[in-house]
Amino acid sequence: MQENVKIITNTKISKNYFKIILRYNNIPTLTQPGQFIEMRVSDSYEPLLRRPFSIHKVNGSDIEILYEVVGRGTEILSRRKPGEYLDVIGPLGNGFTYQATSHKPQATVLVAGGMGVAPLIFLAEKLADIKTQNPKLKTLVLIGAETKDEILCEREFKALDCNVKISTDDGSAGFKGKVTDLLRKILTTSHKPQATNKMSAACSLQPAAVIYACGPKPMLEEISRISCKHNIRAQVSLEEHMACGIGICFGCAVKTKYGYKRVCKEGPVFNADEIIW
Repeated sequence: MQENVKIITNTKISKNYFKIILRYNNIPTLTQPGQFIEMRVSDSYEPLLRRPFSIHKVNGSDIEILYEVVGRGTEILSRRKPGEYLDVIGPLGNGFTYQATSHKPQATVLVAGGMGVAPLIFLAEKLADIKTQNPKLKTLVLIGAETKDEILCEREFKALDCNVKISTDDGSAGFKGKVTDLLRKILTTSHKPQATNKMSAACSLQPAAVIYACGPKPMLEEISRISCKHNIRAQVSLEEHMACGIGICFGCAVKTKYGYKRVCKEGPVFNADEIIW
């Protein structure tokens, strides 16, 4: 669906990170975590192509987008003012698959690398709703960043009753190392019988239902390996350049066990074991 949507707010939250709230007239009621929109950031032909953005939150007729200024397009977007209108297509793509499968204790793990937190807040909100049906559901969130200054959405996840763990490459906050190293450590310790260390006590993942992840491709590839080793299902949201966003140009195709698939159309969320990395 294409619509001119009104900018309600466009706020700098830290460093090069912004949140923009867009008001729709006719937002689809079935918008799902993991879907995205394609946005024309300027009224001119510079830049020519639309930019894809994950849906961060949905509140009634409003969609919230979290974005980082990394190039010409997002720099233009950061200067757009409340009251102005943007040409948007979406929601697009296929999102995460989630459901309350039973009332047994279950753990879901959300792994975010950098801006990968963007679609996972929306997912965490849905999981919080499911928790009302299954109070034994646990949600563990692992947030990875290069430094503590680049950690995003920690407070928002905690407000949704998520157990949040941080990793930073430089060790300035939380676990020192990659977020995949933190995931591997937690899975290894929590799956040991009668493990008693603090890490496993705080992050018991047995039985783990599924891992949901969004972030850089090397991170997602490693999560695919880790989930396979521990026999845990994993869904990953891929980040690719999307020229059209509706499956016409095939510019975002990735190789899978079932042939090439378009990230914008068949994705952006795939089962991790489906991708040929």
